[in-house]
Amino acid sequence: MKLENINMEEIVMDIKPLDHIMGQHAFIRAGQWDYERVTYDYKIGSQEKNITYYVRIQGRAVEGDVDRKTAVIKLMPPLLGKHYYPHGVEYGEDENFPENLVERAKNLVAKVHEDLMQFKNK
Repeated sequence: MKLENINMEEIVMDIKPLDHIMGQHAFIRAGQWDYERVTYDYKIGSQEKNITYYVRIQGRAVEGDVDRKTAVIKLMPPLLGKHYYPHGVEYGEDENFPENLVERAKNLVAKVHEDLMQFKNK
């Protein structure tokens, strides 16, 4: 599900400070990138059997190269997804997410947004 009204897509910034700030908030990029895109995930455990939730923030390079760490990244609206083992993560609007989980995800992303706004490119 798309997390609305966060305005993450207004942020454009260099990848090095972006990686740093995302890491401070426990959003992990790991190997989830290619030359033009990045994906940061925050893992949320669940009491449900074989279910894990993820808050995902994605971005695309508007200039430079992610691999060389010269990219300028424009962020996209954040997502809340549900991982079904072993099938993968679903972000569809047909998914049912507990309200307290949705609120937690929105609060996490709002804190990230606040820190990123201090460093975004003008």
